[in-house]
Amino acid sequence: MGVVIGLLVGVGLALLVAWYLTRSQPQEKPGIRAPSAPSFMKPVPQKADKEEEETSVAPPKVDLNRPLQGKGVGSGAPDPIAEIATGKISEPKPEIKPDTQFYVQTGVFNQRADADAQKATLAMQGIQTQLSESSVDGTTVWRVRIGPFTSIEDTASTRSKLTIIGIKPTVIRVNKS
Repeated sequence: MGVVIGLLVGVGLALLVAWYLTRSQPQEKPGIRAPSAPSFMKPVPQKADKEEEETSVAPPKVDLNRPLQGKGVGSGAPDPIAEIATGKISEPKPEIKPDTQFYVQTGVFNQRADADAQKATLAMQGIQTQLSESSVDGTTVWRVRIGPFTSIEDTASTRSKLTIIGIKPTVIRVNKS
């Protein structure tokens, strides 16, 4: 008897929730446009006098770089940040040594099974990975990496594939020496 009463109460509550959800959802009606602004909002009145506009004081322009001016750059020397901002010079690229390799890291895991699972998932997508075991603060971790690549530009296609799959890639630079 208790099961039947519980079942009836459950069905009744489910019907009540379903009724509430269908009544509270706004229904689209064809041919009727939504109002552009809620009725409780009032338009902002326009200023009638131009004199008020002329007498108002404009706030001073704030130079966010002011605390940095004069620091680190000798007097009369060009400001490298200002030149980059205006586009006069290009930002210098970091010098890449020939013994530098790049890897795309897809994850770091505490459990080897988790790292193996991600490696298998990437293998099904046609991406060959490698596992590397290391110790971080006395804890063993497994890294899932793709590579090596000779330059950052070579990693671009792999990174885009990983992003499409939903994995956030990280580029790791490793010096051989």
